[in-house]
Amino acid sequence: MKARYTVALSLLAGAALGVAAMQGLHAQAKLKAYSVGEVELIGTLPSDYLPNVRKAIEAAHGRALRTVNGRVVSIEGAPAPKNVAIVEWDSVDDAVAFYKSKAWTDFAPQREKAQKTIRRYVVEVEK
Repeated sequence: MKARYTVALSLLAGAALGVAAMQGLHAQAKLKAYSVGEVELIGTLPSDYLPNVRKAIEAAHGRALRTVNGRVVSIEGAPAPKNVAIVEWDSVDDAVAFYKSKAWTDFAPQREKAQKTIRRYVVEVEK
């Protein structure tokens, strides 16, 4: 009789470990993503704008790569934009949620006075 209980408990423990492992693997399955904003400066951003936006991005699981004033070199196709903002995200869902969030829309008045967004998109990275 004890052998049956041992086998039953072993099966339950194995199943519990399997479920825990599957949850861990599922959480790791999210692919990283990058948002790319092609912008043209038409004015001057307030000095506190970029630090505040970067804090909001970090709070939303993003990492700004600080490319806004970096050199952009055209290789092929249409001319490259003058400025590109690139942010690394834990997932496409995190990026989309941020750009639809109140935190991002609250910065819109400052942003619209100083820059024209040509386009902004999110790219998911394959493993």
